[in-house]
Amino acid sequence: MVELRGEEEKSVICLLKDSEGNPLGGPISVAHSFGPKHFQQIINKLLNNEEKLPYAFYINDRELVVELGVFLQTTNASVENIVQIVYQPQAIFRIAPVYRCSQTLSAHRDAVLVVKFSPDGRILASGSGDTNITLWDVDTQLPQYTCQGHKNWVLCVEWSPDAKYLASGSKAGEIMCWDPSTGKSLGGPLVGHRKWITAISWEPLHLQAPCRRFVSASKDGDVRIWDLVLKRCVMCLSGHTLSVTCVKWGGDGVIYTGSQDCTIKVWDTKQGKLIRELKGHGHWINSLALSTDHVLRTGAFGHKGTQYDRPEEAKEAALEIYNKVRGNAPERLVSGSDDRSLYIWEPLLDKHPKFRLTGHQQSKSFVFEVGLQEDAGHDGGKHNHGGASGGLPLRHGSHGGRAPMSGFRVSNACWMQIR
Repeated sequence: MVELRGEEEKSVICLLKDSEGNPLGGPISVAHSFGPKHFQQIINKLLNNEEKLPYAFYINDRELVVELGVFLQTTNASVENIVQIVYQPQAIFRIAPVYRCSQTLSAHRDAVLVVKFSPDGRILASGSGDTNITLWDVDTQLPQYTCQGHKNWVLCVEWSPDAKYLASGSKAGEIMCWDPSTGKSLGGPLVGHRKWITAISWEPLHLQAPCRRFVSASKDGDVRIWDLVLKRCVMCLSGHTLSVTCVKWGGDGVIYTGSQDCTIKVWDTKQGKLIRELKGHGHWINSLALSTDHVLRTGAFGHKGTQYDRPEEAKEAALEIYNKVRGNAPERLVSGSDDRSLYIWEPLLDKHPKFRLTGHQQSKSFVFEVGLQEDAGHDGGKHNHGGASGGLPLRHGSHGGRAPMSGFRVSNACWMQIR
């Protein structure tokens, strides 16, 4: 009999058996502190497994998940006789390492500058310095269409929330709209901006169905609202003194714009009036994110893959999803700046920032992109996170305190390379 215990520890004599009742070696004396991990090491050693395999252990048809002594005490199991422990191999679940490239998508002749998944997740659009946009089938990972028409680099692409249209902006200052089902342009380029396009955002589906309006921001300092049906600019929002770097069409029907003039402006979309100006950053505004960004982008599409025949049905479904995610809290906005800080705002309630988040402390680190996630699946609170060099402490959106890492989920562990 083999003894596996310390000199002063209590021990119990066990016999390991497989699921068919065949013993693995003879009885062994183990300490009460032994648990599943210790027995797994013994099993792998006795079976000479080159790769350490996981096992589950059962005593009287009850799984052993705690220390052996605790188990025997809580189950009032007798230790006068040899304790029969049945081991069963478990299925191996392997997670692909993050550095594994699942597929390389090759079609562009120049640098890929922007990529966007469609709201239903079926098509991937990539814009390049070769002036083309390629639409990829996500399932086959093959190019479906090559959209040609831009005269300069494609700097931004944005899908309509109903996945029926794609808008793109180029360095030449022109905007083009595409039908993703054919890869053809919907008319000629939309002209109005004097410099390159920096950002595009569509009107949310729960506010307008079918989708027809979107807003564009430009290096020229103007923000323009376009009507896809009329194929023209219906409103020009002027007020920024420098380049507009980012734009968001919020779920409350207002437009948020961030600029290199260090301000964020809130616009009314019916009359084009300036509602509020948000000040606080000491340098350029590089990025904006809304707490409802995900549902504004995906509209009525969900994990169930439900399709809607009528735009009214899709609008109602999108509104239901939006209200569920937003809850009773106001729509929050987070901004990232060259001043190495982030601000959290509730723009329709107050012109002052709710919180200031610092954490990017390197002398040359700038916050280029931020994201805010509504997550009611843990403690009912909202969490936010940002990405840039220097690192960012995670903070709770409702009170500014540090949030635990468990508030976030890893959605995928592999990536695709596009070139």
